[in-house]
Amino acid sequence: MKFAAGYNCELLLAWFCGVLMAAGCCAAQDNIPEYPPVHSRELSVPLFNGKDFTGFTFCMKDNTDPLQTWSVTNGVIRCTGKPTGYLRTTQSYSNYFLTVEWRFVKIAPKADNTGVLVHMQLPDKVWPKCVQVQGKHTRQGDLFLMAGAESKEHQGKDANTPIPLRGESVEKPVGEWNTAETVCLHHHVESFINGKFVNETTECTINDGFIGIQSEGGDIEIRAMYYSPLKY
Repeated sequence: MKFAAGYNCELLLAWFCGVLMAAGCCAAQDNIPEYPPVHSRELSVPLFNGKDFTGFTFCMKDNTDPLQTWSVTNGVIRCTGKPTGYLRTTQSYSNYFLTVEWRFVKIAPKADNTGVLVHMQLPDKVWPKCVQVQGKHTRQGDLFLMAGAESKEHQGKDANTPIPLRGESVEKPVGEWNTAETVCLHHHVESFINGKFVNETTECTINDGFIGIQSEGGDIEIRAMYYSPLKY
């Protein structure tokens, strides 16, 4: 390669390498979903009114009284985690950005589990067909395809094998509030935990349904649940 007189070849080479590195970084960043997708969000709509369970219904193992597990005090939902089951919206949703602000009240051995459920299908049962964003302590962001739901990344896996979160856990310490955000757009689900992209799955066989929270051992509190419709 020839350079015009007066040009410093070493500087030009360094500049060229820098351009290549920048291009590589941009290409890598292009593979990370945008957060948050504010260009396509409308006004956030609360699912929890801060007072009671209006807009929700329950499904609990052995048809136990859900109000022995779920309660609302001082604007916060409390779930004891026992027995297993869930609360879910009475309305079905598609194409939205979901935000859940929640925390573990305490952690006990084998009592550290919950999850955000999207695209929940009828009939109600423990557990329904849906996509679960794992809420288990240190595993927030694993994705489960439950009760026959399927996706491109889950093919060949059984229902108890998750699509593992990418990288290390970004969960906050027990007692601090976590923010679980889930983008559901057509047949694509993306998971963000505390503002960090952690997982996604594509070509899901379900793309709409109810929204729910699991009771699965974890003693948790939820202070906010809201969604933003997405338009593309």
